[in-house]
Amino acid sequence: MNNNDIARVLTAEMTINALEISYRQLIEKEAVCRPRIDMRIPTRTPGRFYQWGTMEGGSTSGYFAIRMKSDVMEEQEYNGAHTEEKYCMRPGLFCGLIFLTSIENGEPLALINDGYLQHLRVAADGAIGAKIMSRKNAEVLGMLGSGGMARSHVESLLRVRDIKRIQVYSPTKENREKYAADMHEQYGIEVVALDNPRDVYRGADILAGCTDSAVPVVMGEYLEAGTHVIAVGGRPDGAAIARFDRTLRLGTAPAPVGRPELGTADEYIGYMARPDAPFWRKRRLGKRAPQVTGLGKDVMLAEILSGKSAGRESDKQITYSERGNIQGAQFYAVAAVAFEEARRQGLGHEMPTEWFLQDIRD
Repeated sequence: MNNNDIARVLTAEMTINALEISYRQLIEKEAVCRPRIDMRIPTRTPGRFYQWGTMEGGSTSGYFAIRMKSDVMEEQEYNGAHTEEKYCMRPGLFCGLIFLTSIENGEPLALINDGYLQHLRVAADGAIGAKIMSRKNAEVLGMLGSGGMARSHVESLLRVRDIKRIQVYSPTKENREKYAADMHEQYGIEVVALDNPRDVYRGADILAGCTDSAVPVVMGEYLEAGTHVIAVGGRPDGAAIARFDRTLRLGTAPAPVGRPELGTADEYIGYMARPDAPFWRKRRLGKRAPQVTGLGKDVMLAEILSGKSAGRESDKQITYSERGNIQGAQFYAVAAVAFEEARRQGLGHEMPTEWFLQDIRD
C-alpha cells in the first residue's frame, strides 16, 4: 500500500484509538516492542552518513510489524536554523517501509509506505498527551514549524481539544504564511503567521514544536503558566525541562526476558562504523532528552490509567508529554487498522504471497 492508499483509509481518530489500545496492551503485557535501533556508517561524501533504522512490535491481538528506514543524513543551516536533512537516492525521495505480518500463521500481509502513516502516528501521540495533560478549556495552539508534522498535529489535536486559534512561526516567511492560509481554509479557525518565535508562546494553551531542527526549539524562558508542551524534532531546552511541573511518558519498552540489565529508557540505540571518528562528535547521538527526568515530576500512562496518579494537578502547571521508546508498539497497531480498512475497500496492489515464502528451512 502506498501513501495515497493510506491517506484514503486512515484517519486521525483511527490512529489515536489504535495507539491507545496498543499502549494498554503493553501495560497489560499483551504486547511487546523494542526501542528503535539505528546503524550509522559514514559515506564517502564529507558531512554525510548512511542510517538504517528499525523498530518493531506486535501483540496477541493478531499482528506484528517492523518499520524500516534507509536514509542518507546530514545537518544543514538555513536562515539561522540548524536542521537534520535526510533522503534516499536524492533529495526529495525517502525510503520507509512497514512490513506487517500475522502472528497466527506468520503470513506476510502487507508492505506499506510509512510516510503518511508516520505523520499521523506521531501527531496521535501529541493528541493523547494533550488529552491527558492540557487544560480542558485549551483553545489556543502555538505552533513552531510549518511542515508535514505541524499539519498533522492540528488534525489530531482538534480531535481532543476545541482549538479556536493557531499562532505559527517557522524560519521561512513564505512557508509560515502558506501554512496559516492552508490551516484556516481546511479547518475554518483563526490562524496567524508571526514574525517572531517569541510571540508564539503568548497566550498559548498548547505549544507544539514540530520541526526538523537539530537543536532545541522550545525555549523555557518563554513558557507561560498553564501551557502544555509537545515537541517533535527540535526538543525543549534545559530551561524548559527545568520548568516542567509534570512530564507524562506514554511508555517504556520492556527489557528482554531474563536480562533486566539490557532494559533502557533511551528513545533509540545507535551503532556506528568508525565510532571514534571526530565526525560523530557534532552529531545528535545516544540519549535524546528529555528522558524520564527522575526529579519527581514524572508520571507514566500506566499510573494515569490505573488511577494511581493524576496528570495535570492545577491550571497553572506547565506540563509536557513524550512518547518514550515504544515506537515499535505503534506501527503494528496503526498499520493493522489501515490494512484491514484497505482490504475492506479493495485498495492497494496485490503481491503474490509465494514471493515471500520458500521451502528451504533456514
